[in-house]
Amino acid sequence: MRIEPSMIHPELRKTGAFIRLVLPSYTLRKFRMAGVLINTAKGKCRSKLNYTQQYIPRGDGTRLRVCIYSPASPQKNVPGLLWMHGGGYAFGTPELDELFIKRFIEASGCVVMAPDYRLSTDEPYPAALEDCYTALVWMKNHSGDYGIRADQLLIGGDSAGGGLTAALSLYARDKNEVAIAFQMPLYPMLDDRMNTPSATDNDAPLWNSKSNEIAWRLYLGQLFGKPNIPAYAAPARAETLANLPPACSFVGSLEPFRDETVAYMERLRASGTPVDFKVFEGCFHGFDVACRRTAIAKQAAAFMLAAFRHAVANYFAQQPDAGSNKVPQ
Repeated sequence: MRIEPSMIHPELRKTGAFIRLVLPSYTLRKFRMAGVLINTAKGKCRSKLNYTQQYIPRGDGTRLRVCIYSPASPQKNVPGLLWMHGGGYAFGTPELDELFIKRFIEASGCVVMAPDYRLSTDEPYPAALEDCYTALVWMKNHSGDYGIRADQLLIGGDSAGGGLTAALSLYARDKNEVAIAFQMPLYPMLDDRMNTPSATDNDAPLWNSKSNEIAWRLYLGQLFGKPNIPAYAAPARAETLANLPPACSFVGSLEPFRDETVAYMERLRASGTPVDFKVFEGCFHGFDVACRRTAIAKQAAAFMLAAFRHAVANYFAQQPDAGSNKVPQ
């Protein structure tokens, strides 16, 4: 899907043209460079929120850094949100997603836990998913310490973080150790096959088909190109989407992830899951962040926050009994 300038929303055209000029697409070298630059943000909170870091144990004896955000005046019995940053699975850090985090806290008084999961440039799948699940279990087990309602654990993320959100929903469903009340996979990275019309020869700004293929190669490692990719790696491959938490998502009409996101949301809805979903016409990947002061970006933020407030008011999930666990196949 070739993207002509006239196809891009008028408010986004100048920024889109600039992005195309300075960053036509990502390469392995550019992924690594972006990671080095972005890592300078670690440990630095730019918002007026309570911010702490916890280092929680992984199964192998190493520790996972989790950034914890809460309102300046903490409340009791609030939702807990596990938020996973984007970056094509290859770069990124929780602190760079403070725009999302601040909005969710202002909307609900929630506590946000954001794992600094392992990146594909260091370790491929399943490292990132395992880290996110470790953080989810830790949030459940320490919910009382942070005033979080144990029956209102929410998860979300943007781009690759959206893909991890969908994957984590599947993984948690199958393990049955943690009940998730709501999922918000925003413009998620779901399908390694990259064979939909929107993912084929897409040259949109910020994220295109070339960047997408390199990112999937890095994330899947030796699995890339194999026929039996696990659904926990590429959620679009899941055989069933039954018994998953209510969902909200949006996507730009010009981005590679459009078709896979539309299909995934339609499958969720067909399985009986409540879904809030919208396609924003003329928008490329990450437009809501790259052009956040535009009217169209503000519309996307308003849609997202309305769905989030609805979830906080209406969606709850009782935690399973310790004896009811099962291991995923």
